[in-house]
Amino acid sequence: MTTIPQTGVPHDAGTATADREDYAALCAEVSARTEEHAAARQHPKGKLTARERMEAFFDDGQWTEVGQFVGGDIHAGQTGAAVHTGFGKVQGRMVAVYAQDFSNKGGTLGRVEGDKIIALYDTALRLRIPVVGMLDSGGARIQEGVVALSQYGRIFRKSCQASGLIPQISLILGPCAGGAVYSPALTDFIIMTREHSHMFVTGPDVVRATTGEEVSFEDLGGAAMHNFHSGVAHYLAESEPEAIDYVRSLLDYLPSSCESPAPRYDYEPNPQDLAASQVVGDLVPVSARRPYDVVEVIQHLVDHGEFVEIQQLFAPRIVIGFACLGGRSVGVVANQPMVDAGTLDVDASEKAARFVRFCDAFGLPIVTLVDVPGYRPGTQQEQAGIIRRGAKLISAYANATVPMVTVILRKAYGGAYIVMGSKSIGADLAFAWPHAEIAVMGAEGAVSIMHRRELAAAEAEGRDVEVERARLVEAYRTSNVNPDLSVRTGELDGIITPSHTREVLLDSLELLRSKNQTHPHVKRHDNGPL
Repeated sequence: MTTIPQTGVPHDAGTATADREDYAALCAEVSARTEEHAAARQHPKGKLTARERMEAFFDDGQWTEVGQFVGGDIHAGQTGAAVHTGFGKVQGRMVAVYAQDFSNKGGTLGRVEGDKIIALYDTALRLRIPVVGMLDSGGARIQEGVVALSQYGRIFRKSCQASGLIPQISLILGPCAGGAVYSPALTDFIIMTREHSHMFVTGPDVVRATTGEEVSFEDLGGAAMHNFHSGVAHYLAESEPEAIDYVRSLLDYLPSSCESPAPRYDYEPNPQDLAASQVVGDLVPVSARRPYDVVEVIQHLVDHGEFVEIQQLFAPRIVIGFACLGGRSVGVVANQPMVDAGTLDVDASEKAARFVRFCDAFGLPIVTLVDVPGYRPGTQQEQAGIIRRGAKLISAYANATVPMVTVILRKAYGGAYIVMGSKSIGADLAFAWPHAEIAVMGAEGAVSIMHRRELAAAEAEGRDVEVERARLVEAYRTSNVNPDLSVRTGELDGIITPSHTREVLLDSLELLRSKNQTHPHVKRHDNGPL
């Protein structure tokens, strides 16, 4: 709330009212002039102003700004800090937002800007509501030197305090460079726009001066690079409105804080969802060598076929995202046979691990759909740290306390079977389709190792080696790969027909609603691989 400066001169009621009205009119005039200036700078670039972004984000464009003229002098026509902060509702729930204003001092961060962002975080933490940052900035304000750098440190610390307590989402809508990149890096999700977003620690000029490498802004830190290769970003939007709409959709599935229950929506069973769930088995070929799109499987299992995928372009061997089952928000993790048969590699392991940890932090049940032949082999993967980085997925699942339900669709071999939400690592309930194969390795590979002498003897005796191999493969599959063995040993809770998968998931999640999610130890935290 803006107040009139006290002059020490007594006013009667009429004069005070007139002063307030004059002051309010002055504020409105300065605000309008500022927005006109911002539009003149941003619109020719195809970018919205900071205020326009916030209006597009909040329900009906309604929001309450706080500290609008902090750092400025209204009487001198000064607009205030190069960041706008405020609160409003998204789909009826309160959200805190800050938007950097590139038209004001290049959106750079100084003492006042840092104080405003930190104050917004403090309020969001007290209210237990999400924080969304819209970044479009030239970085630290050079004129303020170490003060500006220190403000980044305070923002980083505040973001770390908020991590796991309230959701944090970053929209990169312009440049974000230097130390400033670690502010969004600490948040849960990063959304970038194709044309205008850039993130890098050192820019092209510094790279050229230090290494002699010629590199463009796009190749060094563009939206495509961070979505396809680095994995820094979680969604690539074609425009600012699309980016904003994606964040609004994302928030639909998230609780306001770790202390709030997972979102629940009124859901009435309908013929469309029933029909889709009945034919889900037709989407998965029986042959383990034939690929299929697991996203289509997910869409046939969840409410209304709606699935919000996260990091679709990065590590596509695994699929993660949010959906609803019976009106309850859940996180979904699934192997993607369309890409390298769905093998796990370093990037896929880290991608899934962080998503599982996010779901666990905010009380979202985890549904895992498994069709994995194992870890991706090769020198490149070993040198990239598949042991260390692959263990992150183990740590994530093993430490999760939220309800977890796993369904093996077709195959689950070796260590990859264990880490993909198996019952031994912590899943509450695990099921498999009738033709699922669960074993240390595939039957063909196992026979080649276990029966190499018999096969060599058959060849020496002039017998048909392939016929003998097929016989041994079938014998191994019957005795070792049949999911009945896993049921008998308690590693599976049942064999289910594909058409009943949705029903089983709904019943399982209902059963697990009362699960005790408290941590059974007093240690501060684990020391899992980072």
